[in-house]
Amino acid sequence: MLVFIIILKDYFLLLQPNFLEMKANSPFELGTENINTLLKKYALPSIAAMTAASLYNITDSAFIGQGVGDVALAGLAFTFPLMNLAAAFGSLVGLGGATLLSIRMGQKDYAAAKLILGNVLILNLVLGIAFSAAMLLFLDPMLYFFGARGAEIEYARDFMQIILAGNVLTQTYIGLNMMLRSSGNPKMAMVSIIGTVVINLVLNPLFIFGFGWGIRGSAAATLISQAVMFVWQLRFFSNKGNFIRIEKSIFKWKKKIVTDLLAIGLSPFFMNTAACLIVVVINQGLKKYGGGSAVGAYGIVNRMAFLFFMTVMGLNQGMQPIVSYNYGAKQYARVTETLRKTILWAVLVMSIGFVFVELFPRAVASIFTANEVLIDDAVMGLRLVFCSFPLIGFQVVTTNFFQSIGKSQISIFLSLTRQLLFFLPLLLLMPPHFGLNGVWYSFPIADTIAFIIAAVMLAVQMKKLRKTQDTRCKT
Repeated sequence: MLVFIIILKDYFLLLQPNFLEMKANSPFELGTENINTLLKKYALPSIAAMTAASLYNITDSAFIGQGVGDVALAGLAFTFPLMNLAAAFGSLVGLGGATLLSIRMGQKDYAAAKLILGNVLILNLVLGIAFSAAMLLFLDPMLYFFGARGAEIEYARDFMQIILAGNVLTQTYIGLNMMLRSSGNPKMAMVSIIGTVVINLVLNPLFIFGFGWGIRGSAAATLISQAVMFVWQLRFFSNKGNFIRIEKSIFKWKKKIVTDLLAIGLSPFFMNTAACLIVVVINQGLKKYGGGSAVGAYGIVNRMAFLFFMTVMGLNQGMQPIVSYNYGAKQYARVTETLRKTILWAVLVMSIGFVFVELFPRAVASIFTANEVLIDDAVMGLRLVFCSFPLIGFQVVTTNFFQSIGKSQISIFLSLTRQLLFFLPLLLLMPPHFGLNGVWYSFPIADTIAFIIAAVMLAVQMKKLRKTQDTRCKT
């Protein structure tokens, strides 16, 4: 929160009338500037933006819970798998393109770097339309499969129909924001996200309480805010002062670029897809052993965890262009230094989340609802899910590091081990023996095992980097 407040001064400065005419930053500083300075410049705006987005998710749930009801809050929880699946396709293109852009810039392949933006836009358009059409066609069966019933499915359907109708805009907005950061404009990326959050926070209570649109009003507020900032992104990338910009020549379908960015983007894609499956199993287990109240409690836990996860994702987003550029330039000492400092901050952030939630779980749950049964279920979930948070910071950064250096196979392996090899079996095996607690216990156990695997894989990679660096020094 403190970081968010500090960064706001830069946000409002960038919103001056002439902000579109500002000279874009150069990405070449990634290979020469002090690492601490770069992390501050790239990570702080990302953290501020992610924190703002997380706070919006919390207030959004609070608006729905207080303004529409606890059943609507439970219905919202059943939309998480579809939201994760949509995010999977957005990450597949956006993160893949952003990472590839930084690597190509570090390799001095400027011709390919300029074409990446055009291919990202084309892919987002194609995948966004295809995904929306497929999901809208089978929306009710999918929500039913996810566990929604009765009024829950009605609320979930009302929310997702609007979100899916504008999904192509959402995916392209996400992709352009990632390209902003990798092209050397982290503060502009921050402006894009915080601008969306601010508009959303204004429209949400207006649509829900003022116009009486209920959960549909929340979905409409989300899309309108993204549409406004999407137009802003397009105008920024049309600025002739940008090294990476929208012009007719970039819209050339290049099989090599598409193949490379999709290979890199597969890690977050599989991670989000696996998360979709996991949320389905979680909701089914919670529904079976704890009823609708337990599902609503998971909605609260998920929103609160998202706040700290998104802060770490902000750190990852700040780390990615620095690591990718310097790895492409074969400056491995700078790669190692960036990784080490990012891990330190990520563990600190997640440790703060652990302490805060363990000390004040009831106060946290009370933000979302006044229902005492729902609060009791949320308190249990918060305490068990957050108890392994200090380990998660390390595991998340490590997974993102392998993606940032283009080692998609390792990144995919780390993404899937936690979700499919550990978490899913635990969710299937533990609840029959421990009931509702078995669902909650699965979180920290899976996180601990995933942490150990990530630590081993990172140690092996660091040994290779040191060996390569020593060889280069001798020659």
